[in-house]
Amino acid sequence: MTIQEFRDYMASSKPVAGGSEVHMMFHKLSQEALKITAEINGCYHTPEELHDLLEQLWGREVPKTVGLFPPFHTDCGKNTVIGERVFINMGCKFQDQGGITIDEGALIGHNVVLVTINHDLNPANRQSMSYAPIHIGKNVWIGANAIVLAGVTIGDGAVVAAGAVVTKDVEPNTIVGGVPAKMIKKIEIKDR
Repeated sequence: MTIQEFRDYMASSKPVAGGSEVHMMFHKLSQEALKITAEINGCYHTPEELHDLLEQLWGREVPKTVGLFPPFHTDCGKNTVIGERVFINMGCKFQDQGGITIDEGALIGHNVVLVTINHDLNPANRQSMSYAPIHIGKNVWIGANAIVLAGVTIGDGAVVAAGAVVTKDVEPNTIVGGVPAKMIKKIEIKDR
C-alpha cells in the first residue's frame, strides 16, 4: 500500500479492521514517524532543518512559514496538512490517521492533543477502529492542554480555552471551554 492509497482509504470512511492491510500500514507509518520525531526531538535543529524534517514526517510540501517548537509527537504523520503561518507549540501530539487539516494562521498551544481515531467499543472487536478527520480553521487559537476529538471542525477565528475537551464542532469566531467544551461567548470582530 502506498502513502496515497492509505490517504485515499482513510478519506473513504471505511472501517479499519485489526490485522487488515490498512492496519498494517498504520504500524509501518508509525515506525517511520517514531524515527523522524526522535530526530526532531533529540537535538536542536535550525528552522530550515526542522522544515525539512517536517516535510519528511508529513510526506508533503510544508509552507516555509510554518513554525514548530519541539518536542512534537505523532503516531502516523502522513495524513496532516498544514497551511501558511501555522504555529505549533511544545509538547503537541497529533494522532492523524483519520486526517488533520490546520488552516493558515492557526496557533496550537502547548501540549494540545488532536485525536482522529477511536477503538471499537465491543471488547471482541477492540483492535478495530473508526476515525474521522479534524479540521482547524483559519486564525484559530487552541489553548494549552486542550484535546480535540475525531470528527471536529473548529471554525475560522475561534478560540479553544486551555484544558478544554472539544467533542463537537465549534462555530466560527466563538470561544469554547470546559469538559466537554461549550460555547462561552461570541468574539466581537473589530476593525483595527
